[in-house]
Amino acid sequence: MRNSNLWSLRLGFSGKEALQIEKSGIEVFIKNSIKASFEKNMPSFLKDDPKSLAELKEIRQQIKGATSEEQKQLVKKQFLSSLEMKAWWLDKMIVSEFPLREKMTCFWHNHFVSTVQKVKVNYWIYQHNQILRENAFGNYKELTKKILKTNAMVRYLDNVDNRKDKINENLSRELLELFTLGIGNYTENDIKNGAKALAGLGLGETEGQYRSFFEDNDTITYLGKTGKFKVDDLVDIIFEQKAIPYLITKKILKWFIYDNPKEELVTYYGDYFRKVNFEIEPLLLKIFTEEYPKETAGSKIKDPLVYILQLTNELKITEINTEVLALFLTQQGMDLFNQPNVKGWDGGNNWLTSQLFLQRHNASDFLCNGRMLNRKVLKGNDMATSEMIKTIKVGIDFKKGSNKQIISELTERLVFQNNEELQKDMEQVLKYDFDASNENAEKAVLRLFNYITKTPEYQLI
Repeated sequence: MRNSNLWSLRLGFSGKEALQIEKSGIEVFIKNSIKASFEKNMPSFLKDDPKSLAELKEIRQQIKGATSEEQKQLVKKQFLSSLEMKAWWLDKMIVSEFPLREKMTCFWHNHFVSTVQKVKVNYWIYQHNQILRENAFGNYKELTKKILKTNAMVRYLDNVDNRKDKINENLSRELLELFTLGIGNYTENDIKNGAKALAGLGLGETEGQYRSFFEDNDTITYLGKTGKFKVDDLVDIIFEQKAIPYLITKKILKWFIYDNPKEELVTYYGDYFRKVNFEIEPLLLKIFTEEYPKETAGSKIKDPLVYILQLTNELKITEINTEVLALFLTQQGMDLFNQPNVKGWDGGNNWLTSQLFLQRHNASDFLCNGRMLNRKVLKGNDMATSEMIKTIKVGIDFKKGSNKQIISELTERLVFQNNEELQKDMEQVLKYDFDASNENAEKAVLRLFNYITKTPEYQLI
């Protein structure tokens, strides 16, 4: 796999940026990606969703006084709005000229997990997502402070139940264990005392706010420092700790390049991250420019997002139903805005269970044969007859030549390595008598592409 194709998949979700990376070089491409503009206006589908605490209270009253049928409709409206939000985000990933910001937003989304299923207010989840987007390349410490004060996070990690004399430790625990330091770098007392400092931080109109009646203003000792602390103070103290750069640096390396990064790399980039005062932009620039020349192809399993968006891009599909793509991701265990737990998606080998692999095969079969995925197909519904399946125009780029030349072109673009056995199998699909000028030539190349998508080599980047 050519470096430009490999890094187009890593820094985005498909191969469409490969030429830009080749022309401008990796450093210029990354800088252009970081400074590229992005949409900041609230999407229209959230217009009628509750946004303030008063509106939320009103909706709750409506549900309380509604008939069972009306309640079903209100719940359905909420569900459809959350599905639209997934489609809205997928559209951003697909149409962005430089999708690195969305790739990084997705990274933070899986780090600072907060789900629609538990929060139940789409607008708060959108706010949370937008903060991640706006601060995707900013300062890690400042982003941590902002995210802890979102209504989404306050509700998701039960800090609405954290009050003086009735402490809930969830947010305090995950702040240390999953968001910053990692296990082994704090004590249970730090969790308990951190929870005291967070007591009373509840829901607010635009963000979480302290309510004096529920606050705990005791003097506490937290990671060796003693005083009366609140949420921002806790973060400041955490970011003075020796272990602070390494958890996030390891996760960034895993998200973009290696399913199993070497500890010396984690330490090397982590030490640099501390030197640049936890600024994400210079860290990413250093990681990507220094790892780019290395032979790293095949070090990471494609997540479902990369798999399906590379597939649709290679097939030149323009009629993409992003709601159906969102359902495919859910089926593959990468449900946007709904991770299975606060730890987020595990990634790595978890993306390639036998069931998920089969689902990938089925999706490739449908799309390569010019049939659009739909809900019934994804659910394996036998009632999804051919009449129900919409046909779509598909194609694939290839230069005219012999079967071996075309195999070489596709393997260089699509798989991290070729071998003698794979080569023989591909020559059985696209035979020696292949004629690139024949009117059915593209169909033959599409069959080859479909075969390649089912190989273990194609699942890796």
